[in-house]
Amino acid sequence: MIPFRTILYPTDFSELADHAFPVARSLARDHGAALVILHVYPPPIAHGEEVARRSPDDFLDDLWEALHRYEVPEGTAVTHRLAEGMPAEQIVQTARELNCDLIVLGTHGRTGLRRLLMGSVAEHVLRQAPCAVVTVGPPGREAAAPPEA
Repeated sequence: MIPFRTILYPTDFSELADHAFPVARSLARDHGAALVILHVYPPPIAHGEEVARRSPDDFLDDLWEALHRYEVPEGTAVTHRLAEGMPAEQIVQTARELNCDLIVLGTHGRTGLRRLLMGSVAEHVLRQAPCAVVTVGPPGREAAAPPEA
């Protein structure tokens, strides 16, 4: 087995993303890998209403605080990063910049028309990532059994 040195865990702070964190944390612990926790926030035009109500510094302070709520095993090197832009693009760019060996991210597991209409950050990351990717779907969703012959 090839050991992982750097694992990227992108999060949007959703419940789905949180389900992927134990996987990233365990892999980092088991491989002695560094864990990078990344949150990508929208450009000013997309979060302009939020910024208009508060100062930009308060907005970023809240994001930094949220990033630091993830508990990692003692001895695991962890880095927290914020990036502005489109999530899929920033995840791939960060993985390239940091020479990550693995990306662990949560996914809605949408298929068919819903995926086509809503797009998929996970699908874009899977296609463009410079390293291995593990996706963690919603809890309780099991793989469909193969049809019986």
